[in-house]
Formats: sequence, C-alpha cells, structure tokens
Amino acid sequence: MPNLETTDPVEKKYPIPSLFALGLQHVLVMYAGAVAVPLIVGSALHLPKDQIAMLVSADLFCCGIVTLIQALGFGRHVGIRLPIMMGISFTAVPSIIATGNNPDLGMPGVIGAVIGSGVFTIIAAPFFGRWVRFFPPVVTGTVMLVIGLSLMRVGVNWAAGGQPMIRGPEGMIPNPAYGAPFALAVAAVVLLSILLLTRVLKGFLSNLAVLMGIGIGFAIAIAFGKVDFHGVADAGWVRIIHPLAFGWPVFEFWSILSLCAVMTVMMIESTGQFLAVGDMAGRKITQAELTRGLRTDGVGNIIGGLLNTFTYTTYAQNVGLLQITGVLSRFVVAAGGVILILLGSLPKVAFISASIPSYVVGGAAIVMFGMVSATGVKILAKVDFVANRRNLYIVAVSVGLAMVPVVADNIFAQLPAAVEKFLHSGVLVGTFAAALLNILFNGVPAKEPEVSELQNHTPAADLA
Repeated sequence: MPNLETTDPVEKKYPIPSLFALGLQHVLVMYAGAVAVPLIVGSALHLPKDQIAMLVSADLFCCGIVTLIQALGFGRHVGIRLPIMMGISFTAVPSIIATGNNPDLGMPGVIGAVIGSGVFTIIAAPFFGRWVRFFPPVVTGTVMLVIGLSLMRVGVNWAAGGQPMIRGPEGMIPNPAYGAPFALAVAAVVLLSILLLTRVLKGFLSNLAVLMGIGIGFAIAIAFGKVDFHGVADAGWVRIIHPLAFGWPVFEFWSILSLCAVMTVMMIESTGQFLAVGDMAGRKITQAELTRGLRTDGVGNIIGGLLNTFTYTTYAQNVGLLQITGVLSRFVVAAGGVILILLGSLPKVAFISASIPSYVVGGAAIVMFGMVSATGVKILAKVDFVANRRNLYIVAVSVGLAMVPVVADNIFAQLPAAVEKFLHSGVLVGTFAAALLNILFNGVPAKEPEVSELQNHTPAADLA
C-alpha cells in the first residue's frame, strides 16, 4: 500500500477517488480551451463535421498522452515530472490555418509542419535549458504576471458568451450574443460560488471548489434550457484514433519554419511556467529538468502530428488552479491525463463535456487567470525593490510593453508581417523585455555549475 504522506508536495499520492475528483477539476478547467482549437481550425478549413469530430477526439486523446509524459516522465530525457497539464496551443492557430488553406498543402501540410516543428523543439530544448539563469525571480514573477493579465481577455470573452466579433456571410460582424445578461449572470454565479465554497469548505472539499462552481453553473444553464446536447445521441460509444487519417504528411519548408517560430514563443512561455510551478513547490528548477520539460513540447508535437492534431504546450490556467488548491501532486495531473484519454476515446462523454457553455467556464477562468497573475506577484514579493530600485523599472516597463497588444489589437498591423507577429504576443514581448532589462540593470547572471543527474532526483535504477 503506497505511503500517502510525504514532505514533497509534488510526490504526494492520493486515494483513487480523490485522484479522480482532483484530476477531473484540472480537465474541466482546460477543456474549453483544448476543444476550441480543433473547432476553430476545422471550421476555418471547411472540414466536414465528421472530420472536425475526429479532430476533437484526437486532441483530447493526445492531451492526455502528453500530460502523462510530462507529469510522470518517459525515460531519463523526457518529462519534467511536475504537475503540468499539457494542452493544444492557441498560439499556433494562425500559422496552422494559413498552411491548411494552401491548396497545395491542406491538412497533410499542417501535419507535416507540426511534426517538423516537434523535431526542431526537441533539438532546441537543451539550448533553451541553459536560459534558466536568465530567469531570476524578478523576471519569472514578471512573466507570470504578464501571462495572467494577457489571458484575462480570453476569460472575460468566455464569461461574455463568446467572441465580440463572429464571421458572417459577408465578413466579420458583431456577435449579438456577446455580453448577454444571462451569460454574465451565470458567470458571476460560478465566480461567487467558487469564492464562497473556498471560504466555507475545509480540507479536501475546498480543493474541489472550482469543479463544484462549474457544476453549479452547468446545472443552471441546463435548467434554463441553454445547453445544446445536439450530437450526443448520434455519437458512437467508442472512437479509435487512427494515425495519419489525412494521409502522409507533406513537409514544406516555410510552413515548418512558421511553426518553429511559434514553438520558440511557446518554449519561452513554458519556461516561465515551469519556474513558477517549481517556486510553488519549493523547488529550484535545474537546467536538466527544464530541458526535459521543453523536450516534451516537441515530443507532444510529433505525437499530435501522427495522431492528426496540432501543437502542445503547458496550460497557464492549470498553473492558476495549482495556486488556488495548493494540491501540487503530479499524480493528480496524471489522473487528469487519464481522464482526457478516456474522453478522447468515448465520443458521447466528450460531446456532453463539450456542451458546457463557455460562460460557465468563463466564471472559473476569471479566478484561474487571476491566480496566474497572483502567482507572479507572489514571486515578485521575494525581489528586493528597496535596495535595488532598478528592479521596479524591470517590472514596470515589461508589464507596460506586454499590455500594448492586449489593449490595442491592431497597433502593429501596418508593420512587416514578421515584426507584427512578434510584437502581437504580449507574453513574448514582456518576457524578452524583462530578461533584457534584468541584464541591463543587474548584469549577466553567473553561469551555474552543472548539476548531476543524481541531484536531479533521477532514480538510481535509471543511472545503472
């Protein structure tokens, strides 16, 4: 019988019922974002309904596999072995749609680009691993603060019932359902429910406040007839994910290069999140651990490409959930990975989960994304702003620059496409600004000595 008591929160083990409940909470927090990407891509590429449904199932299945690899590890060189939930990335959507709309490439070109970018990420991961010394608390805290603030717009749009603009017969038009009073009311009920449950409940139950809040919002939406279960009856009971369902990949240089640029952005974002989770757990993330975590992004892309889906990265909202619950066990996240695999294999269950309205998840997202920023504030609390007032400039300027594309969508629209793509990512701009300003004001950080694999918590059996 496993020992459930441990001083390391990352290695703590829970009974099966608790693992399931806590893992399901992680799944519901990231579900809307994970499902949205294949729906958006499938619609943009005008794929038939059965292929879009296959994309959704393949996405959930791969989310689960890559999460298990990241949380539990795969051999000595893949998986950071922290409570990191992996999901499909929004950042890559524009590049994927551009490739898929090319009549010479289509979905085989998309799959080729995804696999090619995965190979690039695996090769580049050791070099990114050496960047850990350029992310002291003043940089890491700033990056997490920026990530949370940048994501807040997504959470607010979910709470409002969708995007403010939707595609009509003659182009983009205002969404008539955006900001509907019912959507805002349910999102507010979910938010208040999470806060009250967190305040009232104790122990294990308090860790399920987000799950309960989403359940309350879903029940209200069902009671008012606002939930569409269309497609559940027609869906099969079991779906087998067939590799390369779109045919053999097409490897085209420019489409691969475009996704490699996207993966560079995502590796920078992942670095900040790995360091933040390490800080929550009281661990110093080593170069070797960071390399293993980033390498998983590349492995996830290769798996995703082979199984007909897209690019994978860490999900910031689940980092926020870690902060709220204080449950940092990697086995809980692994349980979430198992649930995702089951959802990807059981289309009826996936359809029901996908029926949760966005405004229900939006109420929880306000808390989740806010907690990501709060994690950044917590890390920044360790920074000396009194003796070294220059640290104030690092935070102030980095956050200010990162918010420019968030508050002004089209400010860089007249710049060259490559420059616009770089500046349009507030997280990327904020990360680069914080790292470079730290070098300007505090100098180049000293290179840390190599840490042996034994010190990196590698099991003795793996060293033999």
